[in-house]
Amino acid sequence: MAKQTFTTGQVLTAAQMTALQQTAMLGGAASAKTASYVLVAADAGDAITMSNAGATTITVNTGLFAAGDIVTIINIGAGACTITAGTATVTTSGSLVLAQNQGGVLRFTSSSAAIFLQFATPASGDIEGVTAGTGLSGGGSSGTVTLSIDTATTVDKTTAQTLTNKTLTAPLINLAFNAQTGTTYTLVAADSGKLVTTSNASAVTVTVPPSVFSAGEQINVQSIGVGLTSFAQGAGVTITSTGATATAPILRARYSAATIICTASNVFTIVGDLS
Repeated sequence: MAKQTFTTGQVLTAAQMTALQQTAMLGGAASAKTASYVLVAADAGDAITMSNAGATTITVNTGLFAAGDIVTIINIGAGACTITAGTATVTTSGSLVLAQNQGGVLRFTSSSAAIFLQFATPASGDIEGVTAGTGLSGGGSSGTVTLSIDTATTVDKTTAQTLTNKTLTAPLINLAFNAQTGTTYTLVAADSGKLVTTSNASAVTVTVPPSVFSAGEQINVQSIGVGLTSFAQGAGVTITSTGATATAPILRARYSAATIICTASNVFTIVGDLS
């Protein structure tokens, strides 16, 4: 019930006693609002409930309430409700912006000043708890929260680690060279992954031998001399290419290059600047 003045000897009705009890328990008569509202003197002792999908305000002016008067304010709408100081002063240690289902009590300390005591609900944006994820331990929902690295599921990056029974394959970044200056050369196992260069004024023949390379290995060849470089099949070796003679392609010109790719045992494909 709204704040009332009683006289000596007045007999209260059951309804008045019930309303007084509700007010004493911070209930009071429910005054539902659906739009921004300016408090009036009759709101003393009542509970103002705001319900709106959009933002609203409840304005507090001076000269309407006496020291000790209270007004309960609850926002049940999806839109935020802001308690706004009009001509009165409103202070709080909580928040004057109420999200849905938040509320508190506006208690007047004088006719022109009030303190808003927010109910114990998390203010909008507060962190309510920290949960440790994979690789972390600790966490909590109150007080000082500490997270630690869980060494049972993570690797200590501060000490040297040893890899056991692992095969690491990395792309070739820097080529090693094998420079040849003769007119003939037969590839060797150490040429895998290298760049073999041929340099001679006469024609050069590079032979691909049998039983030396495995599927997936590659050898790069570049002709840097005046004499053109051709490829030849060793005994039992098969070469395929786009050259005029598929089994014996020739590097097209000086500085042309090609890659010899072992596709199966003793089977090779040569791709590059061929003729």
